[in-house]
Amino acid sequence: MKTINVGVIGMGWMGSAHSRAYRAVADRFYDKGVRARLVMCADNVEARVSEAQERLGFEQASTDWRDVINHPDIEAVDITSPNFLHKEMALAAIAAGKHVFCEKPVGRSPEETAEIYAAAKAAGVMSFVGLNYRWAPLVQFARNLIQSGKLGEITHYRGRFFSMYASDPLGQLSWRFLAEQSGTGILGDVMPHVVDMAQYLVGPIARVFGNRHTFIKERPLPVPGRGSHFTRGLPDDPKGAVTNEDYVGVLVQFANGAQGTLETCRAIYGPKCEMAFELNGTKGALKWNFETMNEIEVYLPDELHGHEGFVRILAGPDHPFHARFNPGPGIGLGYEDLKCIESYHFLQSIAGGEQLEPSLQQAYEFANVDAAIIRSWDSQRWEDVTPL
Repeated sequence: MKTINVGVIGMGWMGSAHSRAYRAVADRFYDKGVRARLVMCADNVEARVSEAQERLGFEQASTDWRDVINHPDIEAVDITSPNFLHKEMALAAIAAGKHVFCEKPVGRSPEETAEIYAAAKAAGVMSFVGLNYRWAPLVQFARNLIQSGKLGEITHYRGRFFSMYASDPLGQLSWRFLAEQSGTGILGDVMPHVVDMAQYLVGPIARVFGNRHTFIKERPLPVPGRGSHFTRGLPDDPKGAVTNEDYVGVLVQFANGAQGTLETCRAIYGPKCEMAFELNGTKGALKWNFETMNEIEVYLPDELHGHEGFVRILAGPDHPFHARFNPGPGIGLGYEDLKCIESYHFLQSIAGGEQLEPSLQQAYEFANVDAAIIRSWDSQRWEDVTPL
């Protein structure tokens, strides 16, 4: 059994989810010969990092993230801090020869992401990016159908991620709403998932035409010590300006000729976590939505007239990875199960010395698309996706 020594930076919700995922790998993938040792966690809030150490089983804890980078036993550094800290942390880890897992969007801007990717490539370290939706068993099933040719040539793709986490005008002005700290808004926060899924299923995006809009232009300023990113401010709290976008819509043309749309919004009412796609080929079609992640609609018509239509398929042990979590069809997996699958592939990259996906290369690829979208905002025309 190969043990990979891991340090995690940022012990909010995502850092805790990553840590639980590492712990679960030894159980869910017990036959694959790799596991994680949780050596150190770091967070600038002492109470949070102390609680995380006790709850999640880290051997050590620190309020200085550099202690994770400098720890002689740590081989892999997992970064789940706010966007504006990613570049400094990732480059420091890479310079120290550590393997790096970084949550998307990696950099505040496409250019920062490209810089981090180039550094990791030059250093020869393994890397991974938090693009967990691609690990859903039925997404894996969909990709297998596409690659087998059973859907024919893909002609249309519609991808979206709608979440109402920022639909309340009294949601406080956290770092996510500030261009200086977050970079772009929903383009960096959520669109990486949409772009990655589109390219994972259909192939490279060649051209884009983008639009953006900010629906809620000011929000209550955070009160130190009161609440978190999701805290609701009070009506009389002082307000500040939102400096990035709530909505992005994009027309896309894929290199293989498929046509499509990509759409994201954080201030929409109704959808809770609607990371979804619909695609059409010359022989069939698919529909999938993370809100019902253990179901997929498949259209593969047979030769019987009057017997055509979408069929609902439930996830089961015949689909990739499902049996690692339960043996029965219709018994659903959840978000953190996808994080476990993701963490396993990162650890396996290190243990086997072979870079698996999605790595910083895939982050670089969606950064190229995001950069073209930004150029399109300014030019108000179609822009080619070109390497940064």
